[in-house]
Amino acid sequence: MPRVLLSVATFVLSLGPATGQLGVASGLPLPVLLAIAGVAAVAAWHAPRVWWPLAVVGAAAYAGLGIWPPIMLASYYAGTTLRRGRDVAAYLGAAALVVALSIAIGRAVGGAREMVLATPVNAIFLAVLTIVVPLLAGLWMRARAEVRAAARERAERLEQEQVMRAEQARAQERARIAREMHDVVAHRVSLMVLHAGALEMRAPDDGTAQAAALIGGIGREALANLRDVLGVLRRDTSRDPQPTLADLDRLLDQSRELGIEVTRRDEGEPRPLRDAVERTAYRIVQEALTNVHKHSGGAPTAVTLRFEGEDLEIEVRNARPATAGPEPTPSGWGLVGLRERVELIGGTLATGAAPDGGFQVRARIPA
Repeated sequence: MPRVLLSVATFVLSLGPATGQLGVASGLPLPVLLAIAGVAAVAAWHAPRVWWPLAVVGAAAYAGLGIWPPIMLASYYAGTTLRRGRDVAAYLGAAALVVALSIAIGRAVGGAREMVLATPVNAIFLAVLTIVVPLLAGLWMRARAEVRAAARERAERLEQEQVMRAEQARAQERARIAREMHDVVAHRVSLMVLHAGALEMRAPDDGTAQAAALIGGIGREALANLRDVLGVLRRDTSRDPQPTLADLDRLLDQSRELGIEVTRRDEGEPRPLRDAVERTAYRIVQEALTNVHKHSGGAPTAVTLRFEGEDLEIEVRNARPATAGPEPTPSGWGLVGLRERVELIGGTLATGAAPDGGFQVRARIPA
């Protein structure tokens, strides 16, 4: 119940017994009765936080005037607050003294007051109704709140344990994938680097030596990238920053050193982009150039970055290859994974044949 309604209800109900509406009429002047009811209302306002002032006011009002609403409310809040059994027993003992004092005053006053408040049956009935029942109700509400709190705490603990178990399972799965990647991929790339180094040492001419050195360098960079990926899988965090558009020229230079004619063109006004956008744009160009190496026989390739409004468009288009090779298809695992990565940040990816007979990869990403 809101504190305002609680205070108003206490004020109104406290006037009832004193005026004879809900008890025995008191001979005190109305202003005095209004003041007593007002004090009870103020104490009721603070009862949800501090209940004992209301208990003091209620004890005095019950024993002296037979006004029972304050002590009834105080008994309820005592039940919701008292934790130990001896505290509850002490409260009941004090309440018994108040009832005894009320009986004594009722017999001294005599008349209707004695009949209503001081006869044994009525005294016991009022004590149970105004003190014991509210106290039990408060104890029950407190116990219910503690049960709910314990159930909520247990549910939160179980949820935390479930999250921890899920994280542990993910960590174990990442570690397993990392081991398999290391055993399968890293071993073969290492062999490639070793063979490239051997070829560089025994190369019959400078061109072959340079090509072998370039292959070895690319292989070592692939090993470094693979170690980063394995580190992410093992620790769920990366040690080194991921490549962004600032590293794009170095990627294009590597393709040029392998004999591919690669051009870059930026359209629109370049501006700072989210890290996820820059990393995804870099991977799009990287995957597209990888397909050029694999399927297009090193055909001339154009890389275009367009800053259009709120979007970044990346286009990688290669010319028709001089010699026919395997046709790249959108069902390749590299393009499938790339499309998922682009869609994850709200972009779109389109791949297919270019008008001049080559192949193109075009992506649009919200910048």
